[in-house]
Amino acid sequence: MRAFPATEGRAGVLPGLIFHLWVVTSCVLVLLFIAAPLARTIASPTLEQMLATLRDADVLRSVGLSIWASALASVLALILGTPLAYVLARRTFRGKKIVESLIDLPIMIPHPVVGIALLTLAGRNNWFGRILTDMGVNIMGSITGITAVLFFVGLPFYINTVKNGFENVPVRLENVSRSLGAGPSATFFRITLPLCSRSMLVGMIMCMARALSEFGAVVIVAYHPMVAPVLMYERFTAYGLSYSQPVAVILILVSLLFFFLLRVLSKSEKEEA
Repeated sequence: MRAFPATEGRAGVLPGLIFHLWVVTSCVLVLLFIAAPLARTIASPTLEQMLATLRDADVLRSVGLSIWASALASVLALILGTPLAYVLARRTFRGKKIVESLIDLPIMIPHPVVGIALLTLAGRNNWFGRILTDMGVNIMGSITGITAVLFFVGLPFYINTVKNGFENVPVRLENVSRSLGAGPSATFFRITLPLCSRSMLVGMIMCMARALSEFGAVVIVAYHPMVAPVLMYERFTAYGLSYSQPVAVILILVSLLFFFLLRVLSKSEKEEA
């Protein structure tokens, strides 16, 4: 027999109310914290300001360069990152955790450090940098340097996404292919790769979206030619908030486009599964 059931019931009401109030308040505050600044930024420029910005050659050039360099970085991630993602998904070896940690390291370190590190390795005062210079490859203040930076910061997103995709491909399908006489390369290109193609596309979009937003490392390696985040920063420091807002709106809209593509691909993948 339970003692004082009515008292226990009343005692449980207040903690329950506090819990629900905490949950609801936290959810509302977090969503507002994310949505309110973005919505206010989008609503700030006038239509005339946005039209003038869309006709601004410097803005168009910087946005185009950002998209182009980000696309190049994602293609490099596709070519160079796919084999490593496959090895991490299918092989167990000594030091695997170290390799996985190394891949995630660009996410953790401060972004200006990335720029300093790349210049330290590939700058003109380093032997490797002198080799690149002799080959006609210049990192400092070049599209090549920008692409290298964007590849560095975006690569972890591609590899981790594609690694998960390879892990979701049943090993038995590869074993069946091998048992029917197909070699490792034929099995990879005819079975594994097509089944992982959607994850690879998602990984490329994530890599490109991350690369598009990079500022800290790019401004160290190549202030010029200007990518869109650097141009936005320069206009903010030189002319103030109102001149940088239209560029910010363009970057927000481009980011929303990438977000929409990711949502569509993720939804299609879940429906197929």
